[in-house]
Amino acid sequence: MTEPNHRLLRALLRLPVDRTPVWIMRQAGRYLPEYREVRAKAGSFMALATQPELACEVTLQPLRRFDLDAAILFSDILTIPDAMGLGLYFVEGEGPKFERPVRDAAAIRALPRPDPEDSLRYVMDAVRLIRRELDEEKPLIGFAGSPWTLMTYMVEGGSSRDFARVKALLYDDPDAAHLLLGKLADNVTDYLNAQIEAGAQAVQVFDSWGGALAHDAFREFSLRYLTRIVDGLKREHDGQKIPVILFSKGCNTQLEGLADTGADALGVDWTITLAEARHRVGNRVALQGNMDPAILLASPAAIRAQVRATLESYGEGTGHVFNLGHGITPGVPPEHLGALVDAVHEFSPALHG
Repeated sequence: MTEPNHRLLRALLRLPVDRTPVWIMRQAGRYLPEYREVRAKAGSFMALATQPELACEVTLQPLRRFDLDAAILFSDILTIPDAMGLGLYFVEGEGPKFERPVRDAAAIRALPRPDPEDSLRYVMDAVRLIRRELDEEKPLIGFAGSPWTLMTYMVEGGSSRDFARVKALLYDDPDAAHLLLGKLADNVTDYLNAQIEAGAQAVQVFDSWGGALAHDAFREFSLRYLTRIVDGLKREHDGQKIPVILFSKGCNTQLEGLADTGADALGVDWTITLAEARHRVGNRVALQGNMDPAILLASPAAIRAQVRATLESYGEGTGHVFNLGHGITPGVPPEHLGALVDAVHEFSPALHG
């Protein structure tokens, strides 16, 4: 197996790099005018996500503007529940909704295990097309939602503030909850492995709502299934290692357990310093993050200062991928992201001497 040439892949595997690589969660999105133009042409978010040519175009847009170290597939975490027959749709100003939420054990037992090259073929076609367009210049990150995060949407029927229905299911009928989470873990594993076969060179699991769970509940209903996914993923393809990133937002108390999953890297949010996170996980995993996305609404001078502080918090050596602690927000001026990327390029080489 050959060592990767791409800076991002090397850092995720804790191999030496010349500077800290940088990519941004939701880097293809509404803050870019060119994205908004393509989104208007498509007519809806799902129309955009399900047309490989358009998904490819918006995936590549931020790389044309900024010297980022990776592309991330343009898609949505809820493609898997949609393929399981729940009927995904989006309401302007409210976000994703499901026509057929899952509320009991009988509905859970009836859920299928979709073939990613069938009902999710549009995603795999987008991955293949993006890889051809990138032509090895930059690596491509694939992704999926975690079982727990997907379950919240499937049971609640959409976004939720208090997760009342899904938490009631966890505690009233844990067997049904584990049945659903097990099915989702299998489907996420299948989905990510299909993305790897199609050309994804690293994959990330977004556990966006892991922080909504109590400490012990997180270990039982989220961490257990993240470990199962990591165990089932292809870690090599075409003679290259495939790094796996876990991002559990709001789960800083769980870093040691997340590092024990066997993942290559952990994303961390902005509520912990990289210095503390690095101290706690040691050399077991790389770290990704963790600037507060709101800082991109401040001045370029303030952005540069925070970039430098974030880099210095991690310290010298490889194993750090610069990112935000969550996705970039729609109101960010594009030139502010440019200031962030330029600052990473300017300040980070001194940490890799």
